[in-house]
Amino acid sequence: MSTFGTLFRVTTFGESHCASVGAIIDGVPPGLQLSASDIQVQLSRRRPGQSNLTTPRDEKDLVHLQSGIEHGVTLGTPIALLVKNEDQRPKDYSETDLYPRPSHADYTYLAKYGVKASSGGGRSSARETVGRVAAGAIAEKYLREAYGVEVVAFVSSVGKIHIPSALASPTSSSDEDDIEDVLTPEFRKLLATITREEVDKYPTRCPHAETSERMTKRIIRAKEAMDSIGGTVTCILRNVPAGLGEPVFDKLEAKLGQAMLSIPATKAFEIGSGFRGTEVPGSKHNDAFVARPDGRLGTVTNWSGGVQGGISNGEDIYFRVGFKSPATISQAQATAQYDGTAGHLAARGRHDPCVVPRAVPIVEAMASIVIMDALLAQNARKTAASLLPPVTTLPPTMVLPPAHGPVRTCTKSDYEN
Repeated sequence: MSTFGTLFRVTTFGESHCASVGAIIDGVPPGLQLSASDIQVQLSRRRPGQSNLTTPRDEKDLVHLQSGIEHGVTLGTPIALLVKNEDQRPKDYSETDLYPRPSHADYTYLAKYGVKASSGGGRSSARETVGRVAAGAIAEKYLREAYGVEVVAFVSSVGKIHIPSALASPTSSSDEDDIEDVLTPEFRKLLATITREEVDKYPTRCPHAETSERMTKRIIRAKEAMDSIGGTVTCILRNVPAGLGEPVFDKLEAKLGQAMLSIPATKAFEIGSGFRGTEVPGSKHNDAFVARPDGRLGTVTNWSGGVQGGISNGEDIYFRVGFKSPATISQAQATAQYDGTAGHLAARGRHDPCVVPRAVPIVEAMASIVIMDALLAQNARKTAASLLPPVTTLPPTMVLPPAHGPVRTCTKSDYEN
């Protein structure tokens, strides 16, 4: 389906070579100050043609707001917006009239619908994500202004090149249980402090100069070979309130996973310690609780990635998304036509040799949409409950104790030995 969300509902429309792409966003709270420039900044980060590492398709991706806003303020009614496609070249895809592109959605869309877009990827094209990014920018502005939520993504790997001290190194032959944390102190600091301004200093959107340079060379090597290469994007969400997520089927990490894996070219998703957490004993993996200075509970470590039992716990949420190498390449490939006739396909068209630099704002957008939807659901529950007479007969084991105010901040050393 083309609609995502329950209370904050985003419906995207458009294909890669139609007149326009865009979205209708329902559930935006009234009274939010919003202008086209609030949305444009993220669309410009997503747009093609940003550098020699991306597709040369030249789209300005200027957003046109159609409804739901007057005098720069949201009305609480559906917001419609569109972006015109201005640099389509349908004739570049004549080869795919006969050949389904290997590992692309040409064949599966035809098998499902019995008809497909005549050029490009249609709805399977990453062009569809324009509407997502625009909707995510709206969600993000509300989250930032109402709760101080920060959402920052960056490229953490391209091919076999990884940012130093990222998610722990591959499994070694040792079976020892002496691992201290899935993340090194340097990488934890990066997650706690990284900003979009720092990310955007590099064409790869990897905020590490030496690694970014190596990634650039790897992407150019793929491009010159008329090939492609994949990579990963890491995302960090800070200041997310505790209590978000709807167990059991709409757990917060389940919705984040669904959102991320709906992005074109994604093949993997892991949150917190991810697969590495399967290699660590519970005595090391458990996040011990600690009293924060404001009286709230926090955790000493964050192997959980900010989510426990499918519900946010107030710690930073971090996850990683894997993107495969783009399917459309100009290198000739032995394959078969739709009728089964063997042949070779060398696809034309303008395509990214690596999608992860431009995927960064898409990941941020989908994360913002998920948190926004979960927040509206939790606020609805809390508001409904607040209208009832207070219950004073429950045993202490069923409710949180009153906040104690400022307390001594515990550190990891309090839990050692």
